[in-house]
Amino acid sequence: MRVSLRRRTPATDDAEVVGPARVDPRTKGLTKRLKPGDIAVIDHLDLDRVSAEALVACRPAAVLNAARSTSGRYPNLGPEILVDAGIPLVDDLGPDVMGLTEGHVLRVVDGAVFDGETLVAEGVAQTAESVAATMAEAREGLSVQLESFAANTMDYLRRERELLLDGVGVPDIDTRIDGRQVLIVVRGYHYKDDLVTLRPYIREYRPVLIGVDGGADAILEAGWRPDMIVGDMDSVSDRALQCGAEVVVHAYRDGRAPGIARVEQLGVPHVVFPATGTSEDVAMLLADDKGAELIVAVGTHATLIEFLDKGRSGMASTFLTRLRVGGKLVDAKGVSQLYQHRISNMQLTLLSLAGLLALGVALASTTAGQTLFGLFGARVDDLVSWVSALFGGSP
Repeated sequence: MRVSLRRRTPATDDAEVVGPARVDPRTKGLTKRLKPGDIAVIDHLDLDRVSAEALVACRPAAVLNAARSTSGRYPNLGPEILVDAGIPLVDDLGPDVMGLTEGHVLRVVDGAVFDGETLVAEGVAQTAESVAATMAEAREGLSVQLESFAANTMDYLRRERELLLDGVGVPDIDTRIDGRQVLIVVRGYHYKDDLVTLRPYIREYRPVLIGVDGGADAILEAGWRPDMIVGDMDSVSDRALQCGAEVVVHAYRDGRAPGIARVEQLGVPHVVFPATGTSEDVAMLLADDKGAELIVAVGTHATLIEFLDKGRSGMASTFLTRLRVGGKLVDAKGVSQLYQHRISNMQLTLLSLAGLLALGVALASTTAGQTLFGLFGARVDDLVSWVSALFGGSP
């Protein structure tokens, strides 16, 4: 049990970390303003891989977590990513740490957090050894999560069978998808690298670009404009919402949609898609229902650990959604490995010959070129005469 606001003289330690506090219970909200050297203060039970990678990219001086970064439910990868990056991680600090004032300079010594001379909270300073031990324990309890995941999957199937099987509830949209390929971008696992590898594919096939919440900003940052934005609008920028893309607001099954207030305030036209599950599921179901020829996914969840990383029973919807659209769905990494430019060897040969012909015509129009061709012709005549004499003089 931690005690807040106690007086204690901070110990002098070579491992002491000092920096201004940046406080936000939502990690993805915090990373938008986190700067190198800041101390990130979060409340994130079972820190997932995507959040950890986003924190590492911001290069904070330390990460303070009010919750346990690994609860033991399953072997989440977030703590290991932070520790391997050399970023101090202090766990299980308790709710009091979320009351820290934004911008106050904090001092972190081992597992103790000081605001000036005041001890705010004490937690567990994670090391490579402690993270490895916790991960080993979490793997032992994974079977329980598998059973829970299976139960949630069946529950979702019962509630959303009409949507999954018959497309009941999918709204009408203006974006033409029928017969086209669709690229769905989620700000998830390695989305930036995947977008880079897919540049030739996007340039040649011109797929419909659908950004899921912050995925719309990822598309803009890569130099394109999304054709559609799908999500609950909690992590997409105003710039993306006002870029001209069609907006589909993901609502709860009972019709409540917190994101509507924001798009209405911006004056952005929109349609509502009530559905259980995640926004990336909604984007896939929408593309499939509207006749997409192929669905290419960037940054989406594909493995069991990635599903559990989301920490919600609704991730069962992703599993069933992938079964629903499985024949059309391709992960971005598969496209980057399989995709080749549609240029045959014959086309390359003809292109080379055309280039040589153009070079010959250009040389023939110059004095130096004419002299070169004359010398080359004389050499050919000499070669022909030598061959004729050789074979003509033989018995």
